[in-house]
Amino acid sequence: MSTSQLNPVAAAPLVSRQWLSDYSMPLAYLVLFAVLSATVENFFSLTNVVGLMLSVAQIGMVACTMMLCLASRDFDLSVGSTIAFAGVLGAIVLERSGSVAIAVAAGLGAGALIGALNGVLIAYLRVNALIATLATMLMVRGLAFIVSKGQAVGINDDSFIDFGDTRIFGLPLPVLVAGACFVVFGILLNQTVFGRNTLAIGGNPEAARLAGVRVERLRVWIFLLQGVVTAMAGLILASRITSGQPNAAQGFELDVISACVLGGVSLQGGKARIFGVLIGVLIMGTVENVMNLLDVDAFYQYLMRGLILLIAVLLDQLKTRGERR
Repeated sequence: MSTSQLNPVAAAPLVSRQWLSDYSMPLAYLVLFAVLSATVENFFSLTNVVGLMLSVAQIGMVACTMMLCLASRDFDLSVGSTIAFAGVLGAIVLERSGSVAIAVAAGLGAGALIGALNGVLIAYLRVNALIATLATMLMVRGLAFIVSKGQAVGINDDSFIDFGDTRIFGLPLPVLVAGACFVVFGILLNQTVFGRNTLAIGGNPEAARLAGVRVERLRVWIFLLQGVVTAMAGLILASRITSGQPNAAQGFELDVISACVLGGVSLQGGKARIFGVLIGVLIMGTVENVMNLLDVDAFYQYLMRGLILLIAVLLDQLKTRGERR
């Protein structure tokens, strides 16, 4: 029976519980932001706020597609390696061809191939997502070191560097690209058949298949999108640091998954909200930003990131148990 069929007195606690579940994380972030603004020097300065958004731009881009993977009951551990490989490959192609367009196309194409490979392994060959993406994570990272000979590949082309340095209306281009990703994938999730089918296969793959959803093909497309967007993030990162680094983005996949789960994306599949993912990304970035402002040792930052991941998983478990009651 739905809450609309209950009398108002009986429905009120259910509505309140649902409202709290949906908006507890945004409210918690607002409180956190207000407290930090009042207690941490320079946190609320324009320079720091823009820097905060810039620091989470790559996580935000990849979180949009990781949301789709998690919502379809999969995940991707290879995103950090894909970022590194796309950046290295783009830098090498740029160095040898002198063409920014060819370099970008090479990086995006590599990302698409990596994503499609993950999708085929998981959807058609039935390899467990953990094993498949762990294997590609190692292979792609190895390729990044092989093609770069273990060295950073410098970038001297101003047109390419502009991807990371250009500002529009005072905001860095990577921040605007991340914002565009949230808008596009929010529409894709909530307003299209693709999004509805993604949630359907995450909720119950067999029921979705019986309803006519081509489950395997959809999963491949989800991973292909993941690869392309991740490669784009890798190219933008390379433009920001003016080099392709084969050791870039180590541990990146855990930050992205943490942000998604903090934002309410269920590890059990079938549930995702783009606004929640945005809040999760901001929480991850804000915590790291504050620790940098307070000059917290990097070792303690690793500890905090691990705690955030653990808390995110525990929250997901609690929500799942609450929904089953």
